[in-house]
Amino acid sequence: MKCIYCEHPYTYTLADKQQKCGKCKRKFSPKKVEREKKLESLFIKGHNAREASKQTGMHFATVQKYYERFRRNIALYADEMYQRNSHRVTGYDEYLYLPKSLNIEEHIHKLQHFLTMSYDNKVYNIMMPHTRDIYYDSEDEQSKKLLLKYLKFNKVAKLSKAQSTITTFWDYFETFICQYKGVSDAQFIYYLKEAEWRFNTQNLRQTKYTI
Repeated sequence: MKCIYCEHPYTYTLADKQQKCGKCKRKFSPKKVEREKKLESLFIKGHNAREASKQTGMHFATVQKYYERFRRNIALYADEMYQRNSHRVTGYDEYLYLPKSLNIEEHIHKLQHFLTMSYDNKVYNIMMPHTRDIYYDSEDEQSKKLLLKYLKFNKVAKLSKAQSTITTFWDYFETFICQYKGVSDAQFIYYLKEAEWRFNTQNLRQTKYTI
């Protein structure tokens, strides 16, 4: 079995069933490797953590940790791809997301604000300052009206050429995020990046693709 760390072709089996590399001398569990491959496959196919937990027999909390790691890897991958292609950007626009079940005037502080850029029929998203970080007094009616006005009219300039890709992604994201309930502010960026990755690699994921 090939070493998962240095890719040396020769490893040997220890008494506890772990493999040890003949070159770098590091140990690893083949069962754990197979389990991670199975979870990665389920994640790529779009199965949520609860479904993956049922299919693998693994504890939900354990699967959730793996899924969080996959999403962090995706965010890093997205940044790397954007750095390589930033010169190809043809347009950008900002988006304000709030679950459709929530009233904007009552839950304005829960708005998620991000900027979407497009290049080569792909998108890249950057989180913008949260509305609660803008000077806003929830008890001041005038302040609230001003913020609502800002949210309605303060749009980032954009190039019309990219609007079909950007708006298509927004529609995709709205559908994607509906399957998750109560995504925290801290985790929102990772779910946004997962949606971005799935949107950008829809054709690639029909073949062999890893994260």
